[in-house]
Amino acid sequence: MRVLVVEDDAKVRSLLRRGLEHEGFSVATAADAAEARWQVAESTVDAIVLDVLLPDADGFAVCEQLRAQGTWAPVLMLTALDDVRDRVRGLDVGADDYVVKPFALPELAARLRALLRRGAVPRPATLTVGDLTLDPASREVRRGGTLLKLTPREQALLELFLRHPDEVLSRTRIVEHVWDDQYDGDLHVVNVYVSYLRDKIDRPFGRSSLQTVRGAGYRLGDDRPAVALG
Repeated sequence: MRVLVVEDDAKVRSLLRRGLEHEGFSVATAADAAEARWQVAESTVDAIVLDVLLPDADGFAVCEQLRAQGTWAPVLMLTALDDVRDRVRGLDVGADDYVVKPFALPELAARLRALLRRGAVPRPATLTVGDLTLDPASREVRRGGTLLKLTPREQALLELFLRHPDEVLSRTRIVEHVWDDQYDGDLHVVNVYVSYLRDKIDRPFGRSSLQTVRGAGYRLGDDRPAVALG
């Protein structure tokens, strides 16, 4: 497995290279964000160890950019900032895990192996279907350039649909994910909240992205009109 280590401190970079190679990894290195982007663009990377404090950008921005460009290799943030807000920020921009300096190489290698077992699964920082977006960190929902105001329950329902685009979701599955497994009320509540959601994401825009699949459930798709070519 090929790991890219992005670390501006030459001693730490060398330590990580030697330690991870001893653990059986193939290691490439980068000293700054620009070199890291080049490495990712030019070669296959199975995982990334990314320092937060880089000379030309912070690691949070680098991780967010990589995710926005469709790079889904697991990212392990390496940081001297042992602050809950920084850890939350890293996870919200698409990182998978973090290790605080000073660190033990065996633990870092074990965390990398655990991330590699998951594989490069898409984990976008912003969920998007067509021109409908939800940022789970800021809780902002937009249709095109319009900011929408949703209740927490409506946001949870929309997030479920955005994480499963073009997939038919049954009312039972929706209740289990948006309410909880202790809910024993009428499944008709799903119909009500789907209607609430349509009133905010579809009807004001003359759209019909949230569709009813009779006898099966509901599906969210991209209903933007096709652009004629030529």
